[in-house]
Amino acid sequence: MTSSPLAPRTLGRTGIETTALCLGTSPLGSMPQLYGHTVEAEEAIATINAALDGRIRAIDTSNGYGGGNSERLIGEALRRRDGLPDGVLLATKVDPDPTTGDFSGERVRASFEESLDRLGVERIEMLHLHDPERIGFEASMAGGGPVEALVELRESGRVDHIGVAGGPIGMLTRFIETDLFDAVLSHNRYSLLDRSAKPLYEAAKERGIAVMNAAPFGGGMLAKGPTASPKYAYGTGDGTMAHHAQLMADACARHGVELAAAALHFSLRSPLVDMTVAGASKPERIASMLHEAVIPEDLWEELESLAPPSSAWLG
Repeated sequence: MTSSPLAPRTLGRTGIETTALCLGTSPLGSMPQLYGHTVEAEEAIATINAALDGRIRAIDTSNGYGGGNSERLIGEALRRRDGLPDGVLLATKVDPDPTTGDFSGERVRASFEESLDRLGVERIEMLHLHDPERIGFEASMAGGGPVEALVELRESGRVDHIGVAGGPIGMLTRFIETDLFDAVLSHNRYSLLDRSAKPLYEAAKERGIAVMNAAPFGGGMLAKGPTASPKYAYGTGDGTMAHHAQLMADACARHGVELAAAALHFSLRSPLVDMTVAGASKPERIASMLHEAVIPEDLWEELESLAPPSSAWLG
């Protein structure tokens, strides 16, 4: 499979045609507690424009990113462009009430309406249940719960496709086994440093469910290097991930390859991944991600040998 960021991809049984690379907009919500820096509004809008001008045909966001700030900024960028360009997938996620934590079916419908208003659109092509581990599988699937509401939104025609986006692989597997979802998105669990999501992605592929692999940079460690960004997936860990990331960075340097390029193309080249969701908060990062990196096969073999043990994976 080609690892070109702009290679055309079909998202499983949805039939959606898009690019292999999707702009992830969690950093644009300006959450310094996660990313260690703030993002100014105009820089965020410039980043969105750089992605669209660079022919990236997918944007991923969420109701909860930065208290809705990510969606607001996308909406402003789209208004300045006279609307969502044709052929661009705009995906968002429903989140619990930020004050009460309510994640009922009623809350899902309210979250959806909030997203429409912020984004300035009338419908959503892809809507995900976001981090259902916050309430658990049983509560998510219960009558009057969030999954029921998502299915109703799809059946009403206001949403084309529904997905589930989260962390723990065992729980996501239970959701896709219901065959109610058109897509699955996992973050930080299929990267140079963590392969937890492999069985989930294999099961999704067998069912024709679209696979969206998010956070190939591990929250920054694989983009900036473990010295500048010592946390993997926003946690501290015991240093195992940072140790292996440094070994990989050294190997990449010997081959004249950026660690970030290897991290991104690990996901882009995988036959298990339909679309890679990579975050950026500066326009120049878009240009870097769109660069057609040439990564020799012997480097891939070396990086594979340097992967951490499965005991260090998030799972």
